[in-house]
Amino acid sequence: MIDILRSEWTKIRSVRSTVWTLAVTVVLMLGLAALMATAARNNAAVPLTFAQTIQMSLAGGLFASVAMATLGVLVISSEYRTGGIRTSLMAVPDRLRLLTAKVVVFSAIALVVSVAASAGAVGVGLAIITPPSSEVGEIVRAVLGSGLYLAACGLFGLGLGTLVRHTPGAIVSAMALMLVLPPLANQLPGEWGRVVADHFTTNAGTLVVFGTENSSLGPWSGFGVYLGWIAVTLAAGAVLLRRRDA
Repeated sequence: MIDILRSEWTKIRSVRSTVWTLAVTVVLMLGLAALMATAARNNAAVPLTFAQTIQMSLAGGLFASVAMATLGVLVISSEYRTGGIRTSLMAVPDRLRLLTAKVVVFSAIALVVSVAASAGAVGVGLAIITPPSSEVGEIVRAVLGSGLYLAACGLFGLGLGTLVRHTPGAIVSAMALMLVLPPLANQLPGEWGRVVADHFTTNAGTLVVFGTENSSLGPWSGFGVYLGWIAVTLAAGAVLLRRRDA
């Protein structure tokens, strides 16, 4: 398994799209944190609270999640596009081990970059706005939550890439499930509609970053629901990976 992990690490880091996508993630987090914090400081009638400052600092997470999901898709769909998946499967006939190695290597890379970008964004926001008080515990929770959420979005993309195998189709599916359908779910009527909305993909996942003001779920239970969506997607992709021809 160590050799497979090393091989996947070599493949991921040697592709230009990986470096560029991770760089875009960091730039989006830091750049939007600076823009939002500066605008909020200049336009706020009263000083922003610590919680508001954190939310402003992590505003880039919406766009960064798109970048991470796209990278997750490319980790496997690019091999189908180039035909490299046949070589990978010849070297590693056990398809589940190959997928597991991709998940492990990608998760490690995505988590490190996402946490670092989130920490930088929060640092930029706090430096610009300087709220009247700050809580170290909340800063750590927000940074860790944002990093985990972005890494999870990348895994969602990887799962959809395994399931769909077609890069544009998988990216469109990721955008629909992460950005388009969650707000629409919020418009569902009645109590059942609220339950569906609270448990729908990123509606649940973002709770670990921005809190649970209007949700029936807690921060970590919401993130657990999002991981459940990702697990189901990866499991379905794994089943099809074993059954379909390369």
